[in-house]
Amino acid sequence: MPRQLFDGNMNKAEYWERHYREGNLAWDLGAPAPPFVDLLSEPDAPQPGSMLVLGAGRGHDAVLFAQHGFDVTAVDFAYGAVVEMALAAQRANVRVNAVQQDIFAMPSEYMHRFDYALEHTCFCAIDPARRGEYVQVVQRLLKPGGLFIAIFFTHGRPGGPPFTTSEGEVRLLFEPYFSIERLETPSRSVESRQGLELLAFMRLL
Repeated sequence: MPRQLFDGNMNKAEYWERHYREGNLAWDLGAPAPPFVDLLSEPDAPQPGSMLVLGAGRGHDAVLFAQHGFDVTAVDFAYGAVVEMALAAQRANVRVNAVQQDIFAMPSEYMHRFDYALEHTCFCAIDPARRGEYVQVVQRLLKPGGLFIAIFFTHGRPGGPPFTTSEGEVRLLFEPYFSIERLETPSRSVESRQGLELLAFMRLL
């Protein structure tokens, strides 16, 4: 079995906080995900609106969308992540509402509030047994007809996190509640993830 990136109880904020204290951030690219960069440069790129970034980490993707005019709220379980994403937004001179929050315990004021939800490295970090619950979280956050934009990790290795998924599993989980507009391997990823990601556009039914 390959070396796991993390150990301990993933359901506790302290588990993730420890990795920020120790600088053990193997999932962090140090920059926005290339598929999102390319997406926002397309002629038919999503139009700015309210966006919630799930498990936003150090905020690279959140800052990218804020730079393109989106009204971004970014949540993460770890306080260290929230501090770093707030600093990243400040350095980029954009506004990101950075919030420490367990995505499975979102306050009622977040319900049906967002035009977009953004996913990158959150889904792969949670216990796979909670993936159905994750889908319900996304449903509750989006406005009717809202768009879920996601990068899923399809490395195919046992163990985790990061836990793998597949196109079949993504369809099985999301299609009862979302219309899948795009589900494809992005043309550009970081070298270590080339061919191991799926870019998804899903419209809430």
